[in-house]
Order: sequence, then C-alpha cells, then structure tokens
Amino acid sequence: MTEILILMIPFLGTSAGAAMVFFMKEKMNSRLEKLLLGFASGVMIAASVWSLLDPAIEMTRQQGGQPWLPVAVGFLLGIGFLLALDCAVPHLHPEGGKPEGVKSGFDKATMLMLAVSLHNLPEGMAVGVALAGAILEDTGMTMAGAIVLTAGIAIQNFPEGAIISMPLRNAGISRPRAFWYGVASGIVEPVGAAATILLAEQVVRILPYLLAFAAGAMIYVVADELIPEARDEGHTNFGTIGVALGFVLMMVLDVALGA
Repeated sequence: MTEILILMIPFLGTSAGAAMVFFMKEKMNSRLEKLLLGFASGVMIAASVWSLLDPAIEMTRQQGGQPWLPVAVGFLLGIGFLLALDCAVPHLHPEGGKPEGVKSGFDKATMLMLAVSLHNLPEGMAVGVALAGAILEDTGMTMAGAIVLTAGIAIQNFPEGAIISMPLRNAGISRPRAFWYGVASGIVEPVGAAATILLAEQVVRILPYLLAFAAGAMIYVVADELIPEARDEGHTNFGTIGVALGFVLMMVLDVALGA
C-alpha cells in the first residue's frame, strides 16, 4: 500500500499544477515560466546523478562488475529510447512551432498532452526503478532515497502541470478540459513506474542498467526540451537561475535525507 502511494506522488504533483488553470487568469509570465523550466531541469539533472547513476555505479561494484559499463550502456539506451519515441510519437510542445513525430490527425490539445506525456515517462521510470531497488534486498538502495526522488520529481511536476494546462486555456479550451488534459499527461508516470518495478523484480542483475536507463531518458528531456525552452526568446538568466535552484534543492534532499 505504501509503495502505491509513493508511485502516485509525482502524478499528484502534475495534477495539482494543472489545477492552476482555475486560478490563473492570464498567460503565465515569460520570466516565471523560464525560471520554472530551469528549475525542473536542475531537479532532473541532480536526480539523475545522485538518485540513479551513483547508486548504479555502487551496485555494480558490489556485484563485482565493471562500474562504468552498466552506467554507460544503460544511459545511452535511455537516450536512444526517448529519441525514438520523440521521432515516432506525434506531439507539439507548449511553446508552439511545428508538430513533431509522425504525421497524424490529432488536434492541438492532444498533441500538447502527448508532448508532456513523453516528458513524464522517464520520470515515472526513475521512480519505479528507485522504488524497486529499495524493495529488493542487497541493492544498497533505501526507501528514504526512493521517497526523496519521488518528492523531488513531484515538486518539479507542479509547475509543469501549469505549463501544459495554461497554454491549452489560452488556445480557447475550457478550464475543466485544459485541467483534465494536464492530469492525463501525468498518468504515464505511475504506469511507467509500475512497469519498471515489475521488470526490475524479475531480473535483479539488470537493475544498474535500468537506473542508468532512467537517467539517460531524463537527461534527454532536459537537453532536448527543457533547457532550449528556458533559453528561448530572451530572459535566459531566469532559466539559468532556475537550474541552479532546482539542482541544489534536489542535491540537498538526496544527500541529506536519501542516504
């Protein structure tokens, strides 16, 4: 029961952020949006290092393997997996531009939701693999560490929920519908987390690869989407400040509470 609640925390963060569409009347301030995008980037970078890559290296050492091998292979596979999804799934980023992925007849709202869903998938995988490591024996990972990672992702999911629902509202979609699209974009997180837990429990030896895979997928989102959006159309310093704040917050949470 506790594990199910932990899996739902990031989803609740996204949903709470999407609910801001009922309280915010105007388009989100550009500087605030860039600050929040940078913040999300910083959280994801720090989580990838301390909550995923570092435990993967230590776990491989304990198993008697080459510490760099699972990390390098898993990380690149995670990058490749998100790259393949990015090329295949039709989606549209909130800042506009041309639709990406294969051509489809989807409307703008659906494609915006799919864009955020692609972003949320690696976060769900990260939560799932960290929780699996805490549940399984002799992995060196703790439940406290999994909770810290989950909390960090939920914190940065809150502004992301608003970033998806507000553009939909500004595009003429009703507030309730914009909210539910934002909520729907977060469903992939608990689903992805649950699937990753099941896989990790079946093959303990590949857990370091799965940790690095989730890290690679998260870094892909940061490099391909979040940082470019945070530096688009001026006010780039706000994005940089956000990265610093998010990175430090997640680092402190992980080092102080996740051990």
